[in-house]
Amino acid sequence: MDTFVIDGGRRLKGRLTVNGSKNAALPIMAAALLTDQPLTLRDVPDLRDLSNMRGLLAELGCDVQQDGNLTRLHVIDETASHARYEIVRTMRASICILGPLLARRKKVRVSMPGGCAIGDRPVDLHLRGLRALGADIHLEGGDIVATADELIGATIFLGGPAGSTVLGTANVMSAATLARGTTIIECAACEPEVVNLAETLNAMGARIEGAGTPRITIHGVDELGPAEMRIMPDRIEAGTYMIASAITNGQVTIDNCPLDSLLAVLDRLEEIGVSVTRVDPSQPLQRCSVMVETSRRLNPVQVTTQPHPGFPTDLQAQTMALLCLADGNSIVTERIYEQRFLHVAELSRMGASLHRQGSTVVVSGVPNLVGAPVMASDLRASASLVLAGLAARGRTVIYRVYHLDRGYQRMEERLRALGASIERVPEDQVPTDAAQTTGAAG
Repeated sequence: MDTFVIDGGRRLKGRLTVNGSKNAALPIMAAALLTDQPLTLRDVPDLRDLSNMRGLLAELGCDVQQDGNLTRLHVIDETASHARYEIVRTMRASICILGPLLARRKKVRVSMPGGCAIGDRPVDLHLRGLRALGADIHLEGGDIVATADELIGATIFLGGPAGSTVLGTANVMSAATLARGTTIIECAACEPEVVNLAETLNAMGARIEGAGTPRITIHGVDELGPAEMRIMPDRIEAGTYMIASAITNGQVTIDNCPLDSLLAVLDRLEEIGVSVTRVDPSQPLQRCSVMVETSRRLNPVQVTTQPHPGFPTDLQAQTMALLCLADGNSIVTERIYEQRFLHVAELSRMGASLHRQGSTVVVSGVPNLVGAPVMASDLRASASLVLAGLAARGRTVIYRVYHLDRGYQRMEERLRALGASIERVPEDQVPTDAAQTTGAAG
């Protein structure tokens, strides 16, 4: 099992390019199951979650060709309809094959999904939406079994306790493309990844209107055809590297940045004292270059996660790491996944002053963080520990960094190119001086 060994205190400086979005690519790849024609995708990042999705699609009869960041998907066998636990358990996003398989093959069996342990993320909204389209659904042996001779358009409300559901919207929208009649999704997720999926489905011949708003209308068609699409830039990766620059008092230029998808993040960063400036104002906001710099003093702020266009839950942990060094008390409230605070204990090991009360954490800024052995728990919590390690005095060892490989392509190499001292080391080869206190990290 690999670890990261980070010697902190180095100012990041240089340039990097944002990769394609993992969260956009997963449901778009699943959309290949809606047709027997090829789907070609550009800017697909090299991530473990996407590798797992390619393996799952291959089991479901899809010929998968990977050439750099180009992925070609072409269903050549439509007899299989069972997504096995052995693959599905590795990522929750595998549930997004449910709608496409049901619409095209009329029957699907999908194991209940696994993934990060950041709190309850039920799939009941997915199932409610598909039932409204006419599917018969029951649970059997830990699997979701869904059948439908024909899907019929309906008006569906997809709101839940934490707001809309991104993958639930993707599932229902994808299934409705081949339903008879018109489907209206009310309280649909407005995330840009949903828009990217809708653009892909429309390129395949679907008739979708309103993606990016709370009401999406889908007019069913008889069949979908071939398409070639580009995956949108990863807004969470972009935000993470913005914060990496800020927490090290760095100066980093970020290319292919989806600035239009990060307005809530920019609002908080600017309040903290982080300057994010467009390098070329003529570039489109969807893909532009920005310079990230930081003032000497970091201001405390209040941050509350919300569905898009609010502050994204996937940047909450990274922002908390930055606020650990602010001059004053910040308040971070998690409204999407109320248990998404596994990083709090590990940041505290590095000298952070954090006080949790339910879904809120009070962050009392400290003059500096101190390197320590820490344990990664989920994807974004792992990123927050890397950022803290970059800023900390001394050496930080982060265990179980396989979580990072799910969402960040060769993160250590990219940070090293910006001047960070970070190495990926097998756990049994961690330097002795860094490993002496590893018992406390476990």
